[in-house]
Amino acid sequence: MVEAETVCGHLDGLMGSMAGCFRRWEPRVQARKYVRALMSDLPRKNCWTIAEHAGDATPGKMQHLLERAKWDTMAAMAAVRGFVCEHLDDGDAVAILDESGQEKKGTATVGVKRQYVGCAGRVSNAINIVYCSFATRAGHALVGARPYLPREWATDPQRRARAGVPEHAVFATKPELGRQILADLHAEGRLPGWVTGDEVYGRDPGLRAWLESDQVNTGYVLGISKSTRIALSPVTTARADSVLKTLIASDWVIDSCGAGSKGERRYAWAWVATTDPRRHLLVRRSLAANDKGVRELAFYLCFAPEGRPVTLRALIKVAGRRWPVEEDFQVGKDAFGLDHSQVRTHPALLRHLVLAMTAMAVVAVTAAQARTNDSLAPPPIRPHQAPPADPGLIPLTVAETKRLANLLTRTWHSTEHHLRWHTWRRRHQARARWFHYRARLNRQ
Repeated sequence: MVEAETVCGHLDGLMGSMAGCFRRWEPRVQARKYVRALMSDLPRKNCWTIAEHAGDATPGKMQHLLERAKWDTMAAMAAVRGFVCEHLDDGDAVAILDESGQEKKGTATVGVKRQYVGCAGRVSNAINIVYCSFATRAGHALVGARPYLPREWATDPQRRARAGVPEHAVFATKPELGRQILADLHAEGRLPGWVTGDEVYGRDPGLRAWLESDQVNTGYVLGISKSTRIALSPVTTARADSVLKTLIASDWVIDSCGAGSKGERRYAWAWVATTDPRRHLLVRRSLAANDKGVRELAFYLCFAPEGRPVTLRALIKVAGRRWPVEEDFQVGKDAFGLDHSQVRTHPALLRHLVLAMTAMAVVAVTAAQARTNDSLAPPPIRPHQAPPADPGLIPLTVAETKRLANLLTRTWHSTEHHLRWHTWRRRHQARARWFHYRARLNRQ
């Protein structure tokens, strides 16, 4: 129950730092109740279910909080950003840019159109939001969000008026929205030394130039497509995939870019110098072939700031830090209702995102501190080894920390009952992890 009390303490601290964002005490109280409901076990988290969980007679107060109440949403986001960075920053953090969508019906929701959304893996009627995750060895959490406003929305005064789009919200590409979030971190002195992201952000020269500027001078490892032209000499450029023809066996190094749920994520890596000694092309190749007999490839454009020596191992580590944002999306949507809002307007959508990020930040920081204080590294495993009688427990996850925090509000079963389930889940997951590790060793 220590973690549950820590969650309450962190929630009080973060909400206290956000108090100045609200003009009146009533919406501040409602905001805390909203965040606490997002941390609950409600299967769907919208104004109706949140209001019922909070004890309100109707959804009116929660709807007013999102739509019309006077409070500074961006200042609240800055408070969340400061809380996460203060508690997680270990001097080796990475900022991760990525976008995630929400499928919607109809045409009224701000920013909705038929567009590709990664959560569905297809073109769908949806909205897209650009996020930034702050990741360290101990943990990670979302620290920024910007709704993507398509050009047809940005240039339509009537749609803007109906959706309450503020004047400063104009059309901006996803990389530009990501740059705005990074600019907030930079202005606060919290921008990490490295930034990573997928091809959407790696192919944008404006974002790369901003990171490379003398004022920012931040390193990056950004995904690029295989067709991207790379300057290999002052007079020669070539596609990224054509560089593979120049590599020999000794150029490849097998290394892990970090531990996953099923063991270390090991790949073959190679890096190629360009015309600028601070810029490199990083290539990742899978060790095993896919169903079509092809080893999957990925390409990254890398930049090392002036005066900071860089190694292949350092670039690999940064490239491997891109996965935490995917976990933030999954946990945020499944456990904290990040995409559960049934709102239509720009202010309401952004406010729901900020409050969901608040709930996630409180629990993520608590889980990270618990893992740091009680490291549960997996024991070494040999191929064909028999499973142990007791595989132990996996490190405390964000989802499990949320369950512990909710024990303080549960009354229909005893605390001991829920604690037994807490231990059972972690032991069951540890056993599954053990078999995954052994299976990987046997394949190798």
